[in-house]
Amino acid sequence: MTTLVTHPTATAQWYELVNEAETAAAQPLVEELESYLVFLLMRFTRRPEIADTLLALEYLNGAREVGRLQQERLKDVGDQCLLFSGLFPQQAERRRVKASYFVDLGRCAYLQLSTLLSNTSAELYAHLSQDFVPLMDVLHVIGKGTAPTPPLLQTFELWQDTGSRWAFEAMRSAAPAALPVARYDFQSLH
Repeated sequence: MTTLVTHPTATAQWYELVNEAETAAAQPLVEELESYLVFLLMRFTRRPEIADTLLALEYLNGAREVGRLQQERLKDVGDQCLLFSGLFPQQAERRRVKASYFVDLGRCAYLQLSTLLSNTSAELYAHLSQDFVPLMDVLHVIGKGTAPTPPLLQTFELWQDTGSRWAFEAMRSAAPAALPVARYDFQSLH
């Protein structure tokens, strides 16, 4: 991802960035998840204030709401957790939690949302919950140029807690002698 390529629309540029990150992360996404991630990134660029959100409180408030407001709040919590865990893992340290906190909370928000809906959106949110870690890994690759790699211990915890392929590869490149040579079976963790 060293070459700057411009496309006719912002959406096309985001798709290109996500596609390159999928390849670099060795995490191919199905089309619906890829599209969701592209539009999430586009929406995030217009809402930088989400960094100030207390996610656990938002989750609890969302869970107590009913109807459309509940759905919107749960979606926002899931989306923010995905962004924090993938693009801004240093937020976990600042908030004195493990990075897997965002993964667990985001998965729960998407899963709860999938149970509230009875249309094709329910399936999408179930997929987002199930494939949260591969999505996070793609975001890690996208954010690699702007965010420092977390310390090795935090990277190890992320791999241990979530099975993140990105975290495993980051540990292996940082301390290759400390990790087994054989590829880890990431599919068994899902």
